[in-house]
Amino acid sequence: MGQVVVISTGGTIASRWQGSGFAADARGGDVLATAAVPEGVTVRVVDLMSVNSARLTTRDQLALLRAVHEVLADPDVDGVVVTHGTDTLEESAFFLDLHHDDPRPVVLTGAQRPLEAPDGDGPRNLHDALLTAATEAARGMGVLVVFAGQVHAARGTIKVQTLAADAFADPSGSPVAEVKDGRVLVLRQPERPGPLPVPPADVVLPRVDIVTHHCDADPLLFNAAVGAGAQGIALVATGAGNATPEVVAAVEAAIARGVLVAVTTRVPAGPVAEIYTHGGAVDLAAAGAVLTGTLRAGQARIAVLAAALASGDPAGRARALRHAVGGAGTAEA
Repeated sequence: MGQVVVISTGGTIASRWQGSGFAADARGGDVLATAAVPEGVTVRVVDLMSVNSARLTTRDQLALLRAVHEVLADPDVDGVVVTHGTDTLEESAFFLDLHHDDPRPVVLTGAQRPLEAPDGDGPRNLHDALLTAATEAARGMGVLVVFAGQVHAARGTIKVQTLAADAFADPSGSPVAEVKDGRVLVLRQPERPGPLPVPPADVVLPRVDIVTHHCDADPLLFNAAVGAGAQGIALVATGAGNATPEVVAAVEAAIARGVLVAVTTRVPAGPVAEIYTHGGAVDLAAAGAVLTGTLRAGQARIAVLAAALASGDPAGRARALRHAVGGAGTAEA
């Protein structure tokens, strides 16, 4: 075991009753005090912020990314745990993973029940996250999500339950490990592309939007996002990645203006794929959009965001986006 640093950002795991509802207000030390610390693990706490994760911004996520890298600059640290709200945990986890260039694990966890709930899940999740971050078996696995005794790779993992304790899963995959009887049992190694560079401190933050396709949808909202200055758009298509000829025309026009477009699907599991024409993924890919495999809306947007932060020119951003989605950006996805 060894030294683990807990970076506290708020969320339900740090939430108390505010008179009309719950909100994050507890410091990281208060959250840590609820959990059993695994034997042989020493813990240091960094209070980065205390917010409900639905309020997180790109600036907040960049602050978290830099905090993780600053912590890992200390060679005596064996791993990092980030306590985080569950609403956008999947986005922050993937953002960190895309820029993670260290074998030491970074583990995100949280809770579905507030800090002082008698049946709270936070103490167990935090214990399991500390154990995972400190174990040698988790080295080289990238950024992980630990919830309800399961360890998930950041890529592809989303919130699948609004209230139940087993809140996270990869609908198109399986856990990479599990925590059982005080041990982390590795089941498989996640596949990850090489890390993207950490954006500079003075980087200009791009606008990146999500637009969903549905029956009767036209390009109005997509074009509105472009008109609002979006530098990237995640298009949540139907089926295996399908829209309409009118949407394809809007996508092609946006890409010609330098806007990054990624295609995901509103279907819970399975990859997007070039199967259909007449507005389908075949035409969207031909127009220059990048298919995102099994990434769903929030993480597809994060891939676009990371690509926009990685380069200043459209061609460089497109290359960074295809790198971020891995093999998913090809026709074989």
